[in-house]
Amino acid sequence: MKLTPHAPLSALNTLGLDAHCLWLAEVAKLDDLCQLRANPELSALPRLVLGGGSNILFCNDFSGLVVLNRMKGIELQDDGSHWLLHVEAGEEWHQLVRHALQQGWHGLENLALIPGTVGAAPVQNIGAYGVELAHFCAYVEAFNWQSGEVERIAAADCRFGYRDSIFKHDYQDSHFITAVGLRLPKAWQPVAGYGPLAALGEQPSAQAIFDTVCATRMAKLPDPAVLGNAGSFFKNPVVTTAQADQLKQQFPHIPCYPAGEGQAKLAAGWLIDQCGLKGFAIGRAAVHQEQALVLVNLGGASAMELIALAAHVRDSVEHKFGVVLEHEVRFMGLTGETWLDEVLA
Repeated sequence: MKLTPHAPLSALNTLGLDAHCLWLAEVAKLDDLCQLRANPELSALPRLVLGGGSNILFCNDFSGLVVLNRMKGIELQDDGSHWLLHVEAGEEWHQLVRHALQQGWHGLENLALIPGTVGAAPVQNIGAYGVELAHFCAYVEAFNWQSGEVERIAAADCRFGYRDSIFKHDYQDSHFITAVGLRLPKAWQPVAGYGPLAALGEQPSAQAIFDTVCATRMAKLPDPAVLGNAGSFFKNPVVTTAQADQLKQQFPHIPCYPAGEGQAKLAAGWLIDQCGLKGFAIGRAAVHQEQALVLVNLGGASAMELIALAAHVRDSVEHKFGVVLEHEVRFMGLTGETWLDEVLA
């Protein structure tokens, strides 16, 4: 384990925001976590787990311990009808998707090029183009900071929802995800009814889906290494079907998708675009020119500029459509997670 005091975090978050933490710990094995737990000085600090840093906005310095997950490894079992993957949480998500495709383990291809680590995937229940992690997750293994034991949490107990899970709530501070179990069916069926995938026909190959998703994401989403960003900044809002019907009458071209009984999901990027906000900037923070759902750091942006921009986007959409956007990116305050309204207060 590598321990660094007063460590800079600008290279560890894809927005490229300048921030520091009191301590930075890079963990590669379970014993590293046990050592952190046994250290009275470190165990008493506020704690933040980072993987790829692709879904976080540091509002200021973090007055605590940042734990970098660097646990690696992939194990495979065959139960006859499914491929069972046990993946260490520090593996890069997109590389796992690519590796699975190369091995003929299909199902994850819709989730290609989603940034971050495997350990971050269940926290947000990542999803794209009609597929969510929850569709293939068998279990999540997590280190319990209180007991010092690793627990295997069945997918049914993870409370997966739209960009949501128990790891954003009850287990946010108490558990450190060490591995994820995936169950991929051998009798694979493509999911190709969303966006550009619909043009691939009824039975596209997994490779065709992977290639199309990658091409689409690369065309629409800026490379964080070139232009700092955290991907989709806001969640696609879920509204009642009654509200969706009212919006359709006023805005006939509004994208709208079923989201369960009595609910509909709207496209946040479309709503932002209709407010004329592509390219809108506050200081060095801007709405991306090509994809309105992405807020970018043009270089040297401050946290407060990004926060002010996020507030302006949210307020503009609410004023025009009566729909309140919720940020998907995690806001991190001095000692823990916070929210846009709390930061603005």
